[in-house]
Amino acid sequence: MKKKTLLLSAAVLFLVAAFTACKKETSPSNNNTEEASVQSDDQARFSSEMEATANDADAALETSSSFSGRYNQVQTPIICDASLVYDSVSNPRTITITYNGSNCWGSRTRAGTIILSMAQGIHWKDAGAAITITFQNLKITRVSDNKSITLNGSETYTNVSGGLLFNLPNLTSITHTITSSNMSVTFEDNTQRTWQVAKQRVFTYNSGVVITTTGTHTDGATTNIAEWGTNRFGHAFASSTVQPLVIRQDCSFRLVSGEVKHTTPLITATATFGLDANGVPISCPGTGHYYFKVIWTGANGNSLTVIMPY
Repeated sequence: MKKKTLLLSAAVLFLVAAFTACKKETSPSNNNTEEASVQSDDQARFSSEMEATANDADAALETSSSFSGRYNQVQTPIICDASLVYDSVSNPRTITITYNGSNCWGSRTRAGTIILSMAQGIHWKDAGAAITITFQNLKITRVSDNKSITLNGSETYTNVSGGLLFNLPNLTSITHTITSSNMSVTFEDNTQRTWQVAKQRVFTYNSGVVITTTGTHTDGATTNIAEWGTNRFGHAFASSTVQPLVIRQDCSFRLVSGEVKHTTPLITATATFGLDANGVPISCPGTGHYYFKVIWTGANGNSLTVIMPY
């Protein structure tokens, strides 16, 4: 899961680089692009860490026969910066993951706790099985600049289709959803906001694992919204998947295609992934860098297109 987490994190972080490039080249709206850059960075970190905890939850659930419903118990998963405690007696049953703040990832540290709660009589392999993931002061700090976000609140993680990922080669697909209406995000400047989440992850097998992620929320004419809320500047934002984000194992777990749209009152930016240096879609497996193209439009109608490697 480590490669999957890092690459999906990278997908949203590319927008940050694009906004930074826009900031340098559009001096008439520097204030606007400054806010856009900060907000895209905030949202990217939030989105990637939600994905990371979902991956940790998958590992913790699937290796326990009590929680997963599989016939054989597997060794407790090793999360390099966390310890796990299982309670299969209480109702609800819980798995507590405590992050210890170590720097085993190199790029960021995590400190705090998430608690997975599942009712007695439910197994994660069952269709419709749902758990609650409660975040308790989970602080993620970026090593490069010491900037942090602290997460509190809860989300519902649902195995819509049923099935376990370790059986994926024998299954058509497995669908998980992540939803939340009360995720509290505190930034390093002590600004605090509440954000919403609605996304779907579909796991399939085609010469390896294929992960397809989309947003599922609709607001007016905007569909496929994955995260939305109010940024630290007090302005509304929404991040939506125009085309699903696809990661393929047979492409070394690369992000091979997808399109993301990030919207605030100040800017709209659309990023397209899985391109060559000329902005033309390339096929898997590809060699060297893949590229993404961002088309940026400011509130005054000015625009800029950039193509960058990832």
